[in-house]
Amino acid sequence: MRAGLVQLTASDLPHENLPVTEARVREAAAAGAELVLTPEVTNIVSTSRTHQRAHLHHEADDPTLARLRTVAAELEVWLLIGSLALRTDDPEGRFANRSLLVTPGGEIAARYDKIHMFDVDISETESYRESSGFRPGDRMVLAETPWGGLGMTVCYDMRFPHLYRDLAKAGARILSVPAAFSPVTGAAHWETLLRARAIETGCFVLAPAQTGQHAASRGKARETHGHSLAVGPWGEVLADGGTAPGVTFVDLDMDAVDRARRRVPAIGHDRPYDGAP
Repeated sequence: MRAGLVQLTASDLPHENLPVTEARVREAAAAGAELVLTPEVTNIVSTSRTHQRAHLHHEADDPTLARLRTVAAELEVWLLIGSLALRTDDPEGRFANRSLLVTPGGEIAARYDKIHMFDVDISETESYRESSGFRPGDRMVLAETPWGGLGMTVCYDMRFPHLYRDLAKAGARILSVPAAFSPVTGAAHWETLLRARAIETGCFVLAPAQTGQHAASRGKARETHGHSLAVGPWGEVLADGGTAPGVTFVDLDMDAVDRARRRVPAIGHDRPYDGAP
């Protein structure tokens, strides 16, 4: 199976980002990708909650989702929209950071709301409080595809290995980790964490990413790490998208999942132990 990982430098204006995203999805499909994946916050990269409120929609009304569903159906590809920032009915007015899997018929096969919120102080000048604007999800999501189970996660989730192990035990053979990763933590941890999640589960890990300097019409501009990665179930990096926007292709031999799990069948070796919190 051929996958295409779309790497974007999205701005804070969804109407500007949509035609760029559509062009990349078409590029991936034209090169034979059967599964196309876009990064986290495909529709908008913004640090301003006021700006987000002015530009975001509920899922049913979101123009980016509507158009990409149409494009997936036209191209007859599976499309993993890494995530969209969407309005919700949350009483505190918080948004959802929602990953959506679209079928070749344009239907939504699965939805996953990012569980783990990126609330960190990386340095004196770089801090994030994702939970101030986004409500966390509370449900693990495993989607069925022609290539087996697809475990859906988003960015900061990758630091919580129990989620990936649970997805693998539930039947995941591919794990999606769309991201908009900080350059500081990206340089230190991005590749290492993704390789670890693949090794621990014996799954393919596909991680399309935002990259570069993101234009902001309001609020503080962001910078992201890039380096969309595809990792094999033995932990080897199969493809690295570097730092330029574009599409990274990878051909997956799904039998490699079974080979890796036969060599080290750790996924079935859990034992109970005392002292857990």
